[in-house]
Parts: sequence; C-alpha cells; structure tokens
Amino acid sequence: MEIVAPPVAPQSPKARGERRGLVIVHTGHGKGKSTAAFGLALRAHGRGKAVHVYQFMKVPSARFGEHRAFAQLGVPIEGLGDGFSWKSRDLEHSAELARQGWARAEATIRAGAHFLVVLDEITYPLRYGWIALEPVLACLRERPPGVNVLLTGRDAPEELIELADTVTEMTLVKHHHQQGVPAQRGIED
Repeated sequence: MEIVAPPVAPQSPKARGERRGLVIVHTGHGKGKSTAAFGLALRAHGRGKAVHVYQFMKVPSARFGEHRAFAQLGVPIEGLGDGFSWKSRDLEHSAELARQGWARAEATIRAGAHFLVVLDEITYPLRYGWIALEPVLACLRERPPGVNVLLTGRDAPEELIELADTVTEMTLVKHHHQQGVPAQRGIED
C-alpha cells in the first residue's frame, strides 16, 4: 500500500447550480446496490424527509432486516413481487405484479409528496420486459422538481444511465459465495 498525503484543499470545485431532485442509479454485478440505497433512505429519513421504498422482486410479506428496521423507523417499504424469477410459479403473474407495482410507484413519484422514492431491483422487471422502459423514463423526466428517485439492479438499461444524474456501478472483485460460504442473515437479507 502506498502512503499518500491527506488533501488540504477541496478535491473538486464547489457546485454552483440550483438544488433539484436527482435520478440516481446503483447498478453492476457487485454487492451493495440495495444496501447503499437503504443507506441513502436512512440518511434522508434522518433529515426528516419523506421516503418510500418499493422492492420489485420481494414479496409483500417479506420480513428481511431492512423491512424490520424501516418498520421501526416508520419508513414505508413495500414488496411488490413474488420473488426472483427462478422462484416464480407463474412468470405471467410475476409480470403482472411488476406492472401493478410500477403503477403504485409511478403514482408516488408523480404525487410529489416524497423527497426520495427508492425503486429497488427495478432493473430486473425492465430487462425481462415486464415493465416498459419508456413510461419509466417519462415519469423520471416529468417528476416534480424536488423528488429524488433511486433505482437499483444489475444491468441498468443504457437509456436509464443516460438520463440519470448520478450512476454508481458496483464491481464484483470477490464474493464469499465463490468460496462456498452461504448467504448470511443481516448481511444479505
């Protein structure tokens, strides 16, 4: 490891533009897309901002760690799906759930009452063709000025990346599954 001197001046110029709602995308094949989104939701909630989290691949009855924590904090989090496609008993039903979920999320975004709307794992139903991309892009373009929208999932469509203000790609360097270590509650739930 190389030792470097700590910076003594800002590393980038101060932004001078007007504050506005952002479109943020967390994508890539590395771990941490949803986790980072939940951290941002927590940060916004801690500032007294209204937050709503939609999870496109989780079932409505899911009780993962994030559901338990957000429930304690009073942050709405909704599972809109029936699990990942390989667990689905009926892919057309899964697709219909995704479309219904998008209608709910779109209404929340367009209503303008929330500072942050998280669309967790939305890239999957987009990539499967369950939700049409153009209405999602239109909603993001037409959203009220103060609404921030964070979208997560692998392989974000190029059109979404182009529209977004901030895009972070999580890159897989190493994963414990590669060593045969199973998922850990509290780390991957």
